[in-house]
Amino acid sequence: MMMNLFSTFDPCTGKLSMNWISTIMFIFILPKSFWKKKNMNQNLMNKISEKINNEIKMNTKYKSIKLILVSMMLLILTNNILGILPYVFTSTSQINFSLSISMPMWISYMMFGWMKNTKLMLTNMLPKNTPSLIMPLMILIEFSSNLIRPSSLAIRLSANMIAGHLLMSLLGEKSMFFIIMMIILMMFETAVAIIQSYVFTTLMTLYSSEV
Repeated sequence: MMMNLFSTFDPCTGKLSMNWISTIMFIFILPKSFWKKKNMNQNLMNKISEKINNEIKMNTKYKSIKLILVSMMLLILTNNILGILPYVFTSTSQINFSLSISMPMWISYMMFGWMKNTKLMLTNMLPKNTPSLIMPLMILIEFSSNLIRPSSLAIRLSANMIAGHLLMSLLGEKSMFFIIMMIILMMFETAVAIIQSYVFTTLMTLYSSEV
């Protein structure tokens, strides 16, 4: 039972496993500019990108990273939603996938901050009005919290995607009496997929405002 339950999160299922292809499936559903007039998919994608762009603009002072953050959110959002579909591998439930997104961004922030804004980075290590007695402890705490940021982002994304899929797998083995609960859970999972991509991008944006 447990092997069947957790096999949905196995990135390798057989000798010719193609599970990770689902990660780039969003390329095939992106709207193409074949027509002179924009279609419904293009208008929807433009509105989503504009909303994300405005949200990022309010939380960071660096305009050059908006394209990266918008692309990152669309990547996570499409993979989260595609992972809800039956027989589609959820790549965002893998810690190595989410960590490969958060770690390079965090490293780039740290390199830029310590090379360009060294005084600001040192100031952020110690909160204002900290008593002299606990200054070393506060610096250690701030350093540790900063160090685990990419891991906490990756674990948050993967854990939330795994939790809903486990519930759906458990209920899927029950009778048709649970069909209404499955529909409600599917709607809940869709909301979680959208919220988690938003939270991931917003936290990355807030981290950039500290360097």
